[in-house]
Amino acid sequence: MKNYKVGIIGLGDISDKYINNLKKYNIVEVHACASRGLEKARITADRFHISRAYSSGEELIQDPEIDIVLNLTPPSVHSYYNIAALQAGKHIYTEKPLGTDLEGAKQIIRLSKEKKLYVGCAPDTFMGGRLQTVRNLLDRKVIGEVIGAGAYCLYHGVESFHPNPFFFYQTGAGPLLDIGPYYMTALLSLLGPVKRCSGMSRKTFNPRKIPTGPHKEEEINVEVDTHIIGNLEFHNGALANIITSFDVWESEMPRLELYGTEGTICLNDPDPLDGPNIFGGPILLRTKKEYRWNSFPRQENPSDWINVPIDFPFTSTSHQQNSRGIGLIDMALAIRDNRPHRASGDMAYHSLEVMTRILEAARESRYINIESSFNIPAPLGRDFPESEMRGN
Repeated sequence: MKNYKVGIIGLGDISDKYINNLKKYNIVEVHACASRGLEKARITADRFHISRAYSSGEELIQDPEIDIVLNLTPPSVHSYYNIAALQAGKHIYTEKPLGTDLEGAKQIIRLSKEKKLYVGCAPDTFMGGRLQTVRNLLDRKVIGEVIGAGAYCLYHGVESFHPNPFFFYQTGAGPLLDIGPYYMTALLSLLGPVKRCSGMSRKTFNPRKIPTGPHKEEEINVEVDTHIIGNLEFHNGALANIITSFDVWESEMPRLELYGTEGTICLNDPDPLDGPNIFGGPILLRTKKEYRWNSFPRQENPSDWINVPIDFPFTSTSHQQNSRGIGLIDMALAIRDNRPHRASGDMAYHSLEVMTRILEAARESRYINIESSFNIPAPLGRDFPESEMRGN
């Protein structure tokens, strides 16, 4: 049975998680890695028993044995390496975003279809046990027809914990384009494509002073808006809002809520960097059976919420030990079986277009229709992909 040889470009911290996870499955073999310096590539290759090390992504892409290029480079060069890999006849799986601008991302999608190659894109956290359980609740109409949703990621920026936070405030980043893809992809995977959007945004703190770490007391020149509100109308009729902010000191907002004609689903992680950014976590459900009709003012009782057990694999709540890469595993299986994959380039492009249009709508004070679309990913089986685990 064929396995697919993977070449990894970019060996930052996240690469260890991908390599460790990919090595669990028979369908892929981590064959090569590349960094801007050959020494780092060789150290990684030795540590993980990878066959080949290259000093550049271009050199790796030309390796004739590689089937899939995993692009873990900084976002600014995502389009460059994704396009180069497709031109060389390789399937690609890339960290988010697909590209930093719509034109580059559109070229990636167009080229992949011309060459009949697969494009996959993180985040794949929507394939985790929590959001797959939520998908199952929606498919079973446990909360009836979804009429609305809210996604909220509000905190006081990355300079409080990141050793080099400057990029997050430069053009092409900001809260919506940085952590927003996790929240947007969660909404898209559950509700399908967006029909139109509007937005409002502002920049609150400029410059920003770094409070800790190697750049303590240095100032960040902020190029992007840092408090962004997006309003979304989905093709299925649901209305949603998404708020992402680097300007909020504290918040009690849930990370994700879904509102149906028969009830509500709530993901209430205390940390804004959790929510759809992790694979597991709590799910709260309240249906109209638990609603207190004759109580005013309403007396809330936490026990009225039902804690829903997670019934699907991939349930880590850790940012250090997680399941990143299952989207690539699913893509490799899809290539073998000639079927659609879940973390698709089409969904990633649609996500990028929606986020880009929210920012555009905020600048221009108008609604914008979304041109792209995608097919909502198939739900995950409860045994995925156990049969492909090494040793089985």
